[in-house]
Amino acid sequence: MALLLAFAVGVIAGLRSMTAPAVAAWAAYLGWIHLQGSPLSFMGSIWAVALLTLGALAEFIVDQLPQTPARTAPGPLLARILTGGLSGSCVAVGGGQSLLVGALLGAVGGVVGAFVGYRARTGLVHGLHVPDRVVAIPEDLVAVLLGVLFVSRF
Repeated sequence: MALLLAFAVGVIAGLRSMTAPAVAAWAAYLGWIHLQGSPLSFMGSIWAVALLTLGALAEFIVDQLPQTPARTAPGPLLARILTGGLSGSCVAVGGGQSLLVGALLGAVGGVVGAFVGYRARTGLVHGLHVPDRVVAIPEDLVAVLLGVLFVSRF
C-alpha cells in the first residue's frame, strides 16, 4: 500500500510541484509518517514545513500568471519529477518501504500527473469555454485534498 501511495503522491507533484512535498512535510511534522532515523528526517522539521508550505502557496499564485510555462515544459517537468521523487520517498519510508523505490515511483507519478493534469485542465478549459483560473483553482484544491488523503493513510 505504501508504494501505491508513493506513486499517488507523485501524481500530486505532477499537478502542483510544491504541494506534494508540503503535504509530506506536514505529515512528518504531525507524526502521520515517521521519518526519524532516515535521510528524510529533515522533512519533519518546522523549517521544512514552513518553506515548503510557502512554496506551495507561491505556486498557487504563480500558476495563475499568463507567462507561467506549461507543467510539461522541461523545467517545470523536471521540478515535478524531483518533488515527486522526494514526496514518494517520504511516503514509502513512512510505510516501511524502500526509499529508492518510493523515489522512483514518486518520480514516475510526477510525470504521469503532469501530463494527465495538463490534458485534463486544457480539455476542461476548452470544453467548458471558461478562463483557465476557473479550472486552475479547483485543481489546486483537489491537489491539496488528495495529497492530504494520501499522506494520512498510515
